[in-house]
Amino acid sequence: MIVRSPLVPSLALAAEIERSKIGYMSDRMTAIRSREGNPEGVEIRAFGQAVAFYSRTMPWPAFNTVKGLRNGDADALEDILAFYNERGRRPQFEIVPGLADTGLLRRLSELGCELSGYHTSLYADPSTRSIPAGSALGEPAGITVRELREEEIELYATIHCRGTGLPDDGIRPVAANNRVLFGRPGWKIFLASVHESPAAVGVLHVKDGIASCTFAATLPEYRNRGLQQLLLKRRLEEAAAQGCRLAVSQCAYASQSHRNMERVGMKIGYIRSSWTARN
Repeated sequence: MIVRSPLVPSLALAAEIERSKIGYMSDRMTAIRSREGNPEGVEIRAFGQAVAFYSRTMPWPAFNTVKGLRNGDADALEDILAFYNERGRRPQFEIVPGLADTGLLRRLSELGCELSGYHTSLYADPSTRSIPAGSALGEPAGITVRELREEEIELYATIHCRGTGLPDDGIRPVAANNRVLFGRPGWKIFLASVHESPAAVGVLHVKDGIASCTFAATLPEYRNRGLQQLLLKRRLEEAAAQGCRLAVSQCAYASQSHRNMERVGMKIGYIRSSWTARN
């Protein structure tokens, strides 16, 4: 029997958490790009140790972000900004504490970028199943969690859009961009229902022993029922079943998502900063 040492915050762990995010984002964007004709105009470009993601039709920061910047990448920043400027997009740079030095931050500022926010990354060892006592994570009467079926992808897209405040005309493109994940190694989508009424979703990506709890959403009328805690628990169980040594997720600090993650036993790995090019 192999006994692993408890996971504790470290620069090595931070780097592994970030690698998992680059991994699932690269795989997701590659899947979207593989649609016939690349209708979303997805591009993925490496600059030194960093990876830049871009989409012509999806202007949100999540799809136009730079991950993986490290000490020594300051010389690549002008090329990265030129890449986005040529495409009419303001990029977001994700900076992980301890992995980027003051020289890199100074150069970002000199090139017209500014601090624009913070985001929290959390982690857990799914094999320990260290769910806090009293967290009441058994499925309550009338609530079920199961894996989503491919023919239900428009249902997923509906919950995605309505749960995040996107208009219903986004349902078809969201469905198309997530349908490509079915049958793709490492991806699973889970659905939570209340008395058989679909209410919430959560996405999981597994690769190289690391599970990433990625997107999640709940319909407004079903919030505050513990559905996202149940979806997190289900994904951690799946990660444990697949032998993962690490599970990660991210959220806004002190948000409801943050509280849900702490309640299922996840801990803060780091709080990254975001830098955005000024207008």
